[in-house]
Amino acid sequence: MRDKSRGFALECWIGLVMFFLACLAAQAQELPYRNPSLPVEQRVADLISRMTLEEKIAQLEGAWENRQFHSDPQTMFIDEKGNFLPERAAVLLKYGLGQMSRPSENRGPREMADFTNTVQKWVKENTRLGIPVLFHEECLHGHAAIKGTSYPQAIALASTWDPALVRDVFSTVASEVRARGAQQCLAPVLDLAREPRWGRTEETYGEDPYLTSHIGVAAIQGFQGVGPFIDGSHVTATAKHFAVHGQPEGGTNVAPGNYSERVVREYFLKPFEAAVKEGHVQNVMASYNEIDGIPSHSNKHLLDDILRQEWGFNGVLVSDYFGIAELIRIHHIAASNDVAAKIALESGVDVELPFADAYGTLIEQIKEGKISERFVDRALARALRLKFLTGLCDNPFVDPAKAEAITNSTEHQQLALKAAH
Repeated sequence: MRDKSRGFALECWIGLVMFFLACLAAQAQELPYRNPSLPVEQRVADLISRMTLEEKIAQLEGAWENRQFHSDPQTMFIDEKGNFLPERAAVLLKYGLGQMSRPSENRGPREMADFTNTVQKWVKENTRLGIPVLFHEECLHGHAAIKGTSYPQAIALASTWDPALVRDVFSTVASEVRARGAQQCLAPVLDLAREPRWGRTEETYGEDPYLTSHIGVAAIQGFQGVGPFIDGSHVTATAKHFAVHGQPEGGTNVAPGNYSERVVREYFLKPFEAAVKEGHVQNVMASYNEIDGIPSHSNKHLLDDILRQEWGFNGVLVSDYFGIAELIRIHHIAASNDVAAKIALESGVDVELPFADAYGTLIEQIKEGKISERFVDRALARALRLKFLTGLCDNPFVDPAKAEAITNSTEHQQLALKAAH
């Protein structure tokens, strides 16, 4: 009789435990940030309210798993063959990750889709809040990846004077990129090419602000679709490089563009203004150069007063690769990473790419009271909003078979030939 009583008690205990776990699971499903039926702003606010400082900063940081830039293999979460290493991720990604650069490197369509799925699954299951990683790619005239369809270079696309064709081109580029597991393209380039010694003329849509504006808006619409949400066949575009990057002194890529504000506004800013107001671009990238002695990555007047307050840009502003660190070694306005991080964050740079060289210091600076946490929350809200807009937080996974089927398809090859003709 006693054994039966013990058995009954054990069953009751197990039942209570199961009921408790079920209640926790139901509660987790009901968390506002996990509810796709709620407004994006509400989901963002709810998620931020649940995050630790370390988790917040992680969302403002990038990673680039390219061995050329890692002196110590222990700082990477892939091996020499590109395989994901969970044991390293447990250390390097324990608080999550904002963005990862170019997962397509050394991977075909199926391999990249498998890799991004693997990373997303690990992050979902092994970080406290399960915030997915946003992957970005280079897409200047097609997805710059193994087997990606290659279209005519940007300067050639502009010479078609055909926005509808350009929109179609970048719509197919977006479909290839998204099918492989990435959600952002670092394009289009909206610099005006007015210095023939500058070695990046072919990346632009030429010297004319009117043509560049129209072709740029068409490219953004191709990348992003009709909006406001970015569906599973599109990606977020990145208007770059902001600003006055195409007419540097002496033609050097990082050299100053010293022009009056009237000239800057009448010419160099026009394509970016169109990108924001007409194209509703979701990302802008700051430029390497300085204007009137102020580097773009520290230019609050440019990044906040004009871009956000005047034009109403509400997307994410990312650094150019190593651009924040260059405030130290090229522009010499900061003596250390912590100073560079403070300047860039307070000026309006939301995410540091490709690594957290400077933003890795933000945690200690905030704890020491050197930077207000409101600047982190401001940048974080923008970064998280993008992840919700792309549907990444609701379904971060892709179909490898679809990626293989759509990449460089016959239809895309025919469009590339049409554009070339």
